[in-house]
Amino acid sequence: MRLTILGGGGFRVPLVYGALLRDTGRPRVEEVVLYDVSKERLAAVGHVLAQLAAGHDDPPRVRATTDLDDALRDATFVFSAIRVGGLEGRTADERVALDLGLLGQETIGPGGIAFGLRTIPVALHVAERVAAVAPRAWVINFTNPAGMITEAMQRVLGEHVIGICDSPVALIRRAARSLGLDPGRTAPDYVGLNHLGWLRGLSYEGRDVLPDLLADEAALKRVEEARLFGSEWVRSLGALPNEYLYYYYFTREAVAAIGAAAQTRGEALLQQQSRFYSAVLREPEHALAEWRRTRRERDASYMAETRDTTQAGERDVADLVAGGYEGIALALMSTIARGGCTTMILNVRNGAAVAGMPPEAVVEIPCVVEAGGVRPLATKPLPGQFLGLVQQVKAVEQLTIEAAVTGSAGAALRAFASHPLVDSVSVARRLLDGYRARIPELASVLHTVPRR
Repeated sequence: MRLTILGGGGFRVPLVYGALLRDTGRPRVEEVVLYDVSKERLAAVGHVLAQLAAGHDDPPRVRATTDLDDALRDATFVFSAIRVGGLEGRTADERVALDLGLLGQETIGPGGIAFGLRTIPVALHVAERVAAVAPRAWVINFTNPAGMITEAMQRVLGEHVIGICDSPVALIRRAARSLGLDPGRTAPDYVGLNHLGWLRGLSYEGRDVLPDLLADEAALKRVEEARLFGSEWVRSLGALPNEYLYYYYFTREAVAAIGAAAQTRGEALLQQQSRFYSAVLREPEHALAEWRRTRRERDASYMAETRDTTQAGERDVADLVAGGYEGIALALMSTIARGGCTTMILNVRNGAAVAGMPPEAVVEIPCVVEAGGVRPLATKPLPGQFLGLVQQVKAVEQLTIEAAVTGSAGAALRAFASHPLVDSVSVARRLLDGYRARIPELASVLHTVPRR
């Protein structure tokens, strides 16, 4: 099998390749094609992968290219993890919002809209090229905002595009582990959108053990999300929220913490990764060691602004070593390619799985994965306090897709103004103007000017 990785010069590509090295099943990925717009980043990652493969028998071959069609042709699976505008774009996503007193985060709120506006046209082009040169390939999307991008790409490729995220799996793993249970033997009742969902139940041997967890203060404090949100709030919800819901439930605290920091997350990663790529190209013999050092630094600082201002504390060592999206991608690919049956939380077309959501909407829910593909499982209805937020954010995502597809700045303005974390149409106009001024890739997408 051939796996094509779009964004092949990205920092997290070695995680995927490392998972492939550990995979002993058949059929297996025999060739990995790395695609990126940057030859330098491809070269740096290539050094890391070569050193990862050293000592392994028959590791997957690695080839790099800057030609998209060449990368896609004959692919069995396409893993999409692109970042349009690079980390420089991410820093603008964050700073434009923060300068207006709003949340500055890459996937939540204004930053997520800006990120989506410039990424959707590129993602659609990728989808069109997949349809042309690799029509039987499965596309596994991790490009953020993952739900929005997956939904846009499904316009071209249908259900052959599946979005993944490691946040729900990590939440379930922490919840099960806090009760001393094997996460692999639990069945989660998880529902929402990407970066906006709740664990409402956790079945073990036919019984929902989540109420036990919510009632046990000591066990609850072992769950990072409970420490992040506070036990009292989690109990009042009757569910464990995805960590990204902190930005909705504690917006003022998040904005204050991010605004007070010396750097945003994007600015810190931009410096960190610039050092990494420069160091590897300067001393390629130390590529793997430099990557591992930078990865430890990156993982330890994930969502640091929330942990610094709450009782969440440091990242759990078990979480740092457990792995993330690379394991989900491999499990998804191997089940589709080899057969069998498993249940995974994925970003898929809703159909009728989540009541109150449009059928075409991409939602994040448990799905049955088999050789023929993915089948979403029906979920229990969401209570109003959850459903209203999900519907509003999904409406924003669909407005963003409309704006990116049509070039309508009016639709983009409505997307900003409709988001629950934007408190004024006037502020929405300033966001749109600010992003167009700071991010050329976004400005080039919008061709019509909204009325004032």
